Amino acid sequence: MSVAKTKADLNPRTQGYEFLGPLGALFITLAVPATTYALYFGCSESSGGCPPALDTLWPTLSSSLSDPEWWQSLWDTKASLMYLAWYAFCVVAYFVLPGDWIEGTQIRDGTRKMYKINAFSTFLLSMGITFGLIWRFGAQSFTFIYEHWVGFATAALAMSIFQGLACYLTSFHGDKLLALGGNTGNPIYDFFIGRELNPSIGLFDVKSFNELRPGLILWALVDISLACEQAVRRGSNITDSMALVLFFQLLYIADGLYNEPAIFTTMDITTDGFGFMLAVGDLLWVPFVYSLQARYLVSHQVELGPVWCAIVLVVNFTGYYIFRSANGEKNDFRNGKNPKTYFTVLLIHRELRDEENCEKK
Repeated sequence: MSVAKTKADLNPRTQGYEFLGPLGALFITLAVPATTYALYFGCSESSGGCPPALDTLWPTLSSSLSDPEWWQSLWDTKASLMYLAWYAFCVVAYFVLPGDWIEGTQIRDGTRKMYKINAFSTFLLSMGITFGLIWRFGAQSFTFIYEHWVGFATAALAMSIFQGLACYLTSFHGDKLLALGGNTGNPIYDFFIGRELNPSIGLFDVKSFNELRPGLILWALVDISLACEQAVRRGSNITDSMALVLFFQLLYIADGLYNEPAIFTTMDITTDGFGFMLAVGDLLWVPFVYSLQARYLVSHQVELGPVWCAIVLVVNFTGYYIFRSANGEKNDFRNGKNPKTYFTVLLIHRELRDEENCEKK
């Protein structure tokens, strides 16, 4: 068998589309950034509230979109440089901090990728630096993300576009293993869905790195910056509702990072290519949309009181238990450690046999 034929067998032409094809992919490519900005400007003190009055939405939108200065205001050089510094910090932490190397699942060429596990260490280092800065210089020292929110979001969008384009273009060079769903030949769709399965620079896996580190940890930093902004406005403390949001979301983030090995059995890693879809989801959507609750509470300072706080805690921890146990069970099954579905097949087969025997009687 020739090398060319082997490569063709491993990378067959994708025959179908998801997301309603190229038009759907183009729509989502434009809609995700637009929605991110809309959620900011639609929930902002400068735009008249959260949400602003309905009769002001269209006049404000039309005047903004037709104003060149408004478009220029989306770019913030200081925020962009800070975002690049943050991304570089995550890359350096990946290489410098110690971590175990584990094997991923077997991919269709028969190989297994090696992954370095130190996302949780990166999170702890980031939190240590952040809280040390706040302890030393006060809450006002960490409100810069709130103050430059739009600029940070634009920088994250620019990084997403850059990585999506870079991974799409480099997928045509060398002997790359392509994603089964990203080799349609349509550039718009393949750029969006991801053409190469596991773009890497040496042992540095781009997809798994972006999945957990720069966007997920940045979500925590955005939340902390929003809490600091509320603390500055209130004098020193934050509301119990802000404390709950901060606690729950940081717990979720820490949980995901601590359980880093579990992501290597998920569809994002095993099946999907890395394109604009994953890049913009990881780098833009997660930190700047998932933090909407905390940003709302900056100006809508709600005190729940001990009774409602207790109720919220019970509901959240119940949901968290279901979430963690279900995801743990799925991961165990994917790794061959959980026999329950195995038993489901046996029991269903046994039930069918019993039904047949009872019918005969």
